[in-house]
Amino acid sequence: MTTTYPAANPGQHTKYKLILGILAAAVPLVVAVLYYFPEAFRIPGAQVKFLPAVNAVLNSLTALCLLMGFYFIRNKQVAQHRAMMGTAFLISSLFLVSYVIYHSQVPSTKFGGEGLVRTVYFVLLLSHILLAIVTVGLVLFTLYFALTEQFQKHRRIARWTFPVWLYVSVTGVIVYFMIAPYYT
Repeated sequence: MTTTYPAANPGQHTKYKLILGILAAAVPLVVAVLYYFPEAFRIPGAQVKFLPAVNAVLNSLTALCLLMGFYFIRNKQVAQHRAMMGTAFLISSLFLVSYVIYHSQVPSTKFGGEGLVRTVYFVLLLSHILLAIVTVGLVLFTLYFALTEQFQKHRRIARWTFPVWLYVSVTGVIVYFMIAPYYT
């Protein structure tokens, strides 16, 4: 059974474009500011040491929602697909807020592994970071095309968004487990 939705209001397109454009620009900018000027946002005594584990859980849940969303759309269960992808977006948004809070309060942890594991860690971390930056825009454009019912464009970009977003979610968890022994 397929679900049909009323046509999107053309005036909504401009509103969606504006909101998603602001988010696409603001998210990487905020993360960059926190990376280069973290001391400006530190709150003495903030208790955030539990957030990396929370972030790993959020990344895991995002990956699960993405896989379920993929399953549902392959089986033409549009309403369930929308629910899973909306949930993945919400969880990823919570992850981003948690990530920004944590990194605004705690200095970066140095990876202590040596040899091959060090190389593997940094390759995963670098690919994770670079693709996470790309993912923000991909997800927002994919969401925009879905919200404005431009489904052909949505499908075309989703073919790229899904594997990149899934990779970022899964490698986020792997990177967490690799660096967790070095948290102080």
